[in-house]
Amino acid sequence: MFNPNYLALSIFVSLSAFSQMTFAKQSDKIETIEVTGRAQQFYLETESKIGTKTNLDLIKLPQSAQVLTEQLIIDQAARDITDLYRSIAGVSEYSYSGVTFRGFRDDANVFYDGVRGDPYSGFGVPQLFNVERVEVLKGPASALYGGGEPGGMINYVTKKPSYLEKRELKLTLGNYNTRGASLDMTGGLTDTMAYRVGGYYEEQDSFRNNADSKNSEFTGGLLFDLTDLTTLTTSVDYIKQDLGGNRLRGVPVDDNGNFLVDPSYNANESFDYQDMEALVLQAQLNHSFSDDFSVSSTVRYLDNERDQAYHESQNWVDVNGDGVANIDDETIRREYRKQFRANEEISLTTDFVYNVEQGNLEHQFLFGGDYHVVETQYDYLRARYEADGVANLNIYTLNYGETDPSTYNLTDLDRDGVDTDRFGVYAQDVISIGEQWTVIAGLRYDYFKELNKETGFSYSDNGVTPRVAVTYQPIENTSVYINYSESFNPTSSGDQEDVVDEGNLDPETGKQTELGMKNRWFDGKIMSTFAVYQINKENVVMSNPDDTGAGDGIAALLNIGEVESRGFETTLVGDLSEHWTITANYAYNDTQVVDGVTGDTLSDTFGDGSRFANAPRHQAGLWSRYGLDSINSSIAFGANYVSEQVSSDGQKVKPFTVFDMSWTSRFDDVLLSVNINNLFDKEYAVSGFSQRNGHFPGSPREIVGQITYKF
Repeated sequence: MFNPNYLALSIFVSLSAFSQMTFAKQSDKIETIEVTGRAQQFYLETESKIGTKTNLDLIKLPQSAQVLTEQLIIDQAARDITDLYRSIAGVSEYSYSGVTFRGFRDDANVFYDGVRGDPYSGFGVPQLFNVERVEVLKGPASALYGGGEPGGMINYVTKKPSYLEKRELKLTLGNYNTRGASLDMTGGLTDTMAYRVGGYYEEQDSFRNNADSKNSEFTGGLLFDLTDLTTLTTSVDYIKQDLGGNRLRGVPVDDNGNFLVDPSYNANESFDYQDMEALVLQAQLNHSFSDDFSVSSTVRYLDNERDQAYHESQNWVDVNGDGVANIDDETIRREYRKQFRANEEISLTTDFVYNVEQGNLEHQFLFGGDYHVVETQYDYLRARYEADGVANLNIYTLNYGETDPSTYNLTDLDRDGVDTDRFGVYAQDVISIGEQWTVIAGLRYDYFKELNKETGFSYSDNGVTPRVAVTYQPIENTSVYINYSESFNPTSSGDQEDVVDEGNLDPETGKQTELGMKNRWFDGKIMSTFAVYQINKENVVMSNPDDTGAGDGIAALLNIGEVESRGFETTLVGDLSEHWTITANYAYNDTQVVDGVTGDTLSDTFGDGSRFANAPRHQAGLWSRYGLDSINSSIAFGANYVSEQVSSDGQKVKPFTVFDMSWTSRFDDVLLSVNINNLFDKEYAVSGFSQRNGHFPGSPREIVGQITYKF
């Protein structure tokens, strides 16, 4: 395992040496000017680094992207990322924090401040206390960010130290015994040093039986203005998430998607749990060699540990004695899993940016590289069924408490972890041709190596992913664009071992063509985006229909699949009037297996074709706020619609529409807000899982009150 002390020491020594050199060149006292804000609409952000790694006006970005601002997070009382999915076109909830992204399941393409290292990886749900905004890039992002699914990526921009003096205390109360508090403070320590410290705690009972959650986070950081050309930003983040009665699965349904029992059903016992603890250390160094040449380098260290023990539904018991075991028998077998997982990761990303003018051409060259190394641990003990002491569960007459893990006959499955190394280098040129044309061309090389410590099997792979795009602005506030981009996603070592000649599975690749139009309306107060796209994911790993089992000499998995995702999406963000703000989106998507095995675990037969699980054709989201300035208040209304889906076992997931609202009032330095989610207490499923586990139920009505005091 990596030693964080060595890492911290090496960073400190390197930065100290650098600071001494830069300070030696500085003879005059630095005059620090703090930019504390700018005129901005509540929900509209017009500039981001998400699509190019350099600041770019979003109307010039030839790709669909969204920025969910801090004000939107506050207005929706969003405490974790699932609260924001309604505001992201083409994204719907799959399970835990995993999503369906333009039709493709994705729970790993997550970045923080543009680098890999998700502290909530592995069944945790990212909290938003330390997040300033959420950036979403649609379509393949491999040309800049490396391996991943072709649907898109999410980048969390964390809160940073600031010279702005700010102290904010927030108290939270709600139903389901929700209670919490947070404190966030920033300010200057000297003329060249600023800080941020913060703490957060919240606990809540779940509407699911035997389940609850406790989340805590403590964060701090320092900003150093080493010279007028060099800044260093450091942070430390400690996270603890204790989830009782986890890992949460679904609720049994019939084939038409109707819950067979109350959505509060949970196959876990009250003593089941998932406890997660994570430590994140991050340092970012920015230096300008000149007005046209700069470098940014970020190193991120992550130590994540997850302890969990839970009961998993497996198959039905033939209680009726008719020789057929199915849901009519009402009783299900369970297995007990006791697992320990740990990730230790280091990410290093360095980007050089060089600007040059050639006549009416302006080039912005990006040269960069990143390195990501992960060492994991995995311990797995299991007890199965009554033979190992695990009591069955009647889903209608719940017999919790009739089983005791201390008496189980646990079997050690002798699992271990994997060691993974990723390395990538990339180049990009953003070319501005006059005032109307922007051309982006980029290319990335990736190298990937993985060792399965359990079996000793290792393999490596590599890939090249290009991107080319053109934006044309016939007038200042309108742009049209076309984008071609590719994705690269290497196959896991576990899958590689399921082929006859180990290591012969090719990476899964994606190709997307996207056309779009962006418009600014009413002097830039509103921005709309319309995009139409087609993604073809090739070399998809699927089960070999000729495989008869282990030892038959026939590969269990083959690169025989191709999936096609086609659709369009539109978003509208900004101020409809001086008092009225809105963010709205609609997305249509049709994702089907066009080549491969119908009925494979990745998809299931539905209608005439084979559709991906939890890939709705229609989604729509709305959040609109109206200010009542005369009483220093505002009222907001939201809606989320997801059309029919299918589960991984082909069961129908019924469409749903959920409405939300909030009220906010300000009294001097105190802000009072009340949010009601699922206003009409609708019973629904957000997505489907397996037949034995059922569908993931949506939360019933939730009322959250918050008092924020700025001092």
